[in-house]
Amino acid sequence: MPLDHYLTLGRSGLRVSPLTLGAMGFGEDPPGAGSSVAESERILAAYLDRGGNFIDTANFYTNGHSEKILGDWFAANPGRRDRTVLASKFFFNMHPGDPNGGGAGRSSIRAQLHETLRRLRTDYLDLYWLHNWDRSTPVEETMRALDDLVRDGTVRYLGFSNTPAWFTAQAHTTALLRGWTPLVALQVEYSLLARTVEHELAPFAADQGLALVPWSPLRNGFLSGKYRRGAAVADITRTAHVGLPSEADYDVIETVAAVAAELGTTSAAVSLAWLRSRPGTVVPIVGARRLAHLTDNLAALEVVLSPSQLARLDAVSAPEPAYPSTLHSGMRTMLQFGGTTVDGEPSEVYPPLLASAVRY
Repeated sequence: MPLDHYLTLGRSGLRVSPLTLGAMGFGEDPPGAGSSVAESERILAAYLDRGGNFIDTANFYTNGHSEKILGDWFAANPGRRDRTVLASKFFFNMHPGDPNGGGAGRSSIRAQLHETLRRLRTDYLDLYWLHNWDRSTPVEETMRALDDLVRDGTVRYLGFSNTPAWFTAQAHTTALLRGWTPLVALQVEYSLLARTVEHELAPFAADQGLALVPWSPLRNGFLSGKYRRGAAVADITRTAHVGLPSEADYDVIETVAAVAAELGTTSAAVSLAWLRSRPGTVVPIVGARRLAHLTDNLAALEVVLSPSQLARLDAVSAPEPAYPSTLHSGMRTMLQFGGTTVDGEPSEVYPPLLASAVRY
C-alpha cells in the first residue's frame, strides 16, 4: 500500500496517509536532541513527495523548534500546506513561572494555539490534540473552549493523547450531548511491547468510531532490529536514556525478527505492519532522525502478515489481563445465560445451582 492510499480518520471527513510522520525529532534545541534543520527538511520533503499528508508535532517538541521548522518549510514551498494534514498538541507549559502557561483551561488553550500557529506560519490546524490530562480543569471548560476553536475556523478536528479511558469517554460524551465538537482520534502508546491500551482505550475507540494514532510503535527502538539478546547495543547514548529490553521483551523481539526473516524484511517493518493490522483505523506515527530511518519505516506498507504470523505475534506479546476483564468471560458463560446458548455462545450452569435454582 503506498502512502497515497488514504484512510478516513475516525468518524470524520479527514483523509490521511496510512503512516503519520512524527516531527518530535525535528530540531536541535537542546543540541543533540534531534535532527538538523537540513535533515528535517529532507525527511519532510521525502514523505510528502511519496504522497504522505499527515504530519504530527507538538508545541514543546525541541522547545518549539519542531513547529518552526515545519512552518518555515511550508512558507518556502507555497501550495503544500493546504494539501497537508497538520496536527499539533497543547498542554505543556512553555513559560516557567506562569501557572496559566500550560494545561487545558480556556485561556491557556487559546494562548498555546496562538503561539503554535505563529511558529507554524499558518492560520489553522487540521487536528489539535490535548497532550495529557489536566486534573485541575473541568472537562466542560476544555471541550467548550475547543469547540469554540473549531467554530471560529482555527482548528478543524480534535483528539486526545495519553488520557485515562474514563476521562476520555466523559469528554467525548459531554461534547456529543451538548452539541459540541467530539473527538475523532486518540494518540496512544501502542506497539507489540506496549499493548495495555487494548484493555480500555482501544475498545472505547472502536465503539465510538475513533481512530488510533500510536506513538512509539517501535517502543524506544526495541523493535527496530538493533536489539538482540546477549548482544551489545551500538547506541549507548540512547540506551542510557531508555534502558534495555526485559527478558519478556526479548521473547517478542526474537519472534518479530523470525517473522521478518521469513518475509525478507526488517523487524521495524513487521512491527508497523502488525499495528496496521489491528481492528479499526490505526495510523502509526513513524519518527525519523535520518532520511534512511524514514525509508526503512515506509517499507512496512509493503508487508503483508499471514494469519499464522499474526497469531504468533499476538500470542507472544499478549498483555496480562486486568481487572475487571479478568472476571468478565467466566461470569458471562457461567452466570449470565444459565446453561443456554446465546448468539452462538454456549454457557454452563454454575455448579452449586441445581436444575431449578429458584427455591425461595
